[in-house]
Formats: sequence, structure tokens, C-alpha cells
Amino acid sequence: MQITRRTFVGGVAGMAGLGLLPARSFAALTAPASPVTITIVDVAGNLALTQGMFENYAAAKPEWVSSFAFTKAPAPELPAKIQAQQAAGHVDIDLVLTGTDALSAGLDQDLWIDLSAHKGELPDLASIYIPQASKMQALAKDRGVVVTYYPSGPLIEYMPDRVATPPKSAEELLEWAKANPNKFIYARPANSGPGRTFLMGLPYLLGDSDPLDPVKGWSKTWEYLKELGKHVEYYGTGTGQTMKELGEGTRDIIVSTTGWDINPRALGIVPAEAKVGTLAGFHWVTDAHYAVIPKGVSDEKVNVLLDVINFILQPKQQAIAYDEGYFYPGPAVKDVTLDMAPQASQDVIAEFGRPEYEDWIANNPLEIPLEPARMVDAFRIWDEQVGSAKG
Repeated sequence: MQITRRTFVGGVAGMAGLGLLPARSFAALTAPASPVTITIVDVAGNLALTQGMFENYAAAKPEWVSSFAFTKAPAPELPAKIQAQQAAGHVDIDLVLTGTDALSAGLDQDLWIDLSAHKGELPDLASIYIPQASKMQALAKDRGVVVTYYPSGPLIEYMPDRVATPPKSAEELLEWAKANPNKFIYARPANSGPGRTFLMGLPYLLGDSDPLDPVKGWSKTWEYLKELGKHVEYYGTGTGQTMKELGEGTRDIIVSTTGWDINPRALGIVPAEAKVGTLAGFHWVTDAHYAVIPKGVSDEKVNVLLDVINFILQPKQQAIAYDEGYFYPGPAVKDVTLDMAPQASQDVIAEFGRPEYEDWIANNPLEIPLEPARMVDAFRIWDEQVGSAKG
């Protein structure tokens, strides 16, 4: 799915002089001998939220960065590519923007540099993050930095003209899928934020024995997903595919999140009248995007990247993350309100946001995702026991 964004580049001149960056970062970091080109690979759709921040940095600090080169790749494919580059001694990816999927795979394979040695060159993350973003930061195990955050889901999204009585529980969703074969879809969890949020949210919905242990504690979840899969035509390769099929009328109910609800409706991919709902026993499973640096990146570029991370964690830059609702709300740091966002972002959220989200976020439990190693286990089990049934 091609996510458009509304960048907010104005007002960057003199930004460094406004005292917005943590003073201690400048004591430790020095400009490179000459401006560098930074290659960024996005495997999470994060550039929809942050590209404007990077462009602002290049405009404000041309003596540090000559340009940013942006590319995108599927999350499951990236770890092997980086591993091959590291084995060859030539890493040409400087920064990765990832969700918990590739973060976890990279931790499992020891691909990312350890940032604990650079804590004095970064802001005090615990003091600047909102509480739930701080919990998400712990999952990075000092191998990455949270740059955006949202409560995520799992939500169901449906067309009210085709689903007169939407399911109110996981059990009702299964019964609906049985009665309406091939009209429900979700995407492979290893390559979909809503897919993995649905996967990790089910143990709470079903009352499984240990929602944080997919190997020993998810017996109800795996049984449920296998049964549900009998009524699913196939699993999407990405979330965008499921949104497109909902909009076209091929499917009537899909798995969604706050951002994936708002943004495709703003873009016209899903009709504006689509509705969302929660299921009985609902717990939010929160999500975040991370900036991680592959091992093998030169010390000079690591120095620049630390300065870039300092910059994009400033409230003025974080406000850009409201975007067109793609990762709603989006900012990871404290005290970044919607009225600080670009007017275009405010307009989209005023039109396509949902007033119930504020209540749902305030009044339902917020759970962190699985620890990285257990997330790898969950993806593997899903692929072997659920996804393989559809080839």
C-alpha cells in the first residue's frame, strides 16, 4: 500500500539555535569532516510519519548530511540481506526504520549495534517518552530507539451496509466467519502490524493461560486460529492488500488498528463510512517504530545518526508523526499535542478520526507486545500451523 503523507518542512532555519536539541548531545557529537549521505531502509511504513523529520534535519544541518536516500523493503526479507552484507564486510544500509517484527529478528541474529555505549550522546529516553512508549523502548534492549508510538489494536473494521450485526466477541467473529466464508481476512503477522496485533491480542480475548508465552500459553489461540482459518480464503501478504479488498467489497470484515482505520479512509482506499469495533475482553497491544543501526556502519556515520535521532525526538519534529492518521496518534515523546501538528494533519484527523478512540485508549488495558525472542516463536508457529494451511 502506498501511503501518502503531508510533510511539514517549514520553519527549520535556525532550529538548532532555539535550544530544542538536548545540550549534552552537542558536547559529545561533532560534525563529520564533510557532509555524508545516509541510506535509510523502511520496513514498517514509518517514512509516512518521519520523512518530513529527516528532510527537516537535512535542511537545518547541511554540514552534517548532504542527503538522505530512502528505500522500502518487506520486513521478513531485511534481516537476511543485512546479514549477508555484514558477512561480506560491506554494509550499505545505514539506518533501518522497523516495527517490532524486524527489530525482533535482528535481535535474534545480533544485527544491530548496541546503543548502551552511546547513552550520553542521546537524550534521557525515560524522561522524554510517554509511559507506554517507554515500555516499548525496553523491548529494544538498547539496540534501537523508539521514534513513533501508537496503541494499535486489535480492532475489527467492517462495512456497516454489509455487516448489519458486527461480532462483539472472538467467538462471535468465528461464528460470523463460518456463516460468511471468505468474507473475513487478515494479513500474515510477520509482515503486518494489524496481523501481529490480532495474533498477540487473541490470548487476552480468549483467556489463554499466558498471553506472553506463545509456545506454552496459547493453546486456545492456536486452536482458534486454525478453526478460523478454515473460513479464510488466504492470508494477505501485507495490510494494504486487506484494506484494498475491504474497499472493493471482496471482504466484509478485516483486522485493523487505529492508524490503519483512519489513514486508508483519508486516502479513499476504504470508504469513509467504514466502522470499527472491539471484541469482548479487549486489551490494546501497543506498537512502536524503531530506528536501528546495523553493525558494520562506520563510526563517522554512527556519530551523524545519533545526532539525527536527537533531532527527530524533539517535540516540534514529533508533531509531524500525526501525519494523515497512519499511526494514530504517532508521537512517542511527551507533550506533543495535535494542535502542534501541521494543519493538514489536524484537518485529516478532524474528518476521519473517531471520538471513541479517546475513551477506548483511556479505559482499556494497554499491553506491550511479546519479548523479541517470543515474537519470533509466535511468527514461526503461525507460519507452520496456520499460514501453511493456505500454502
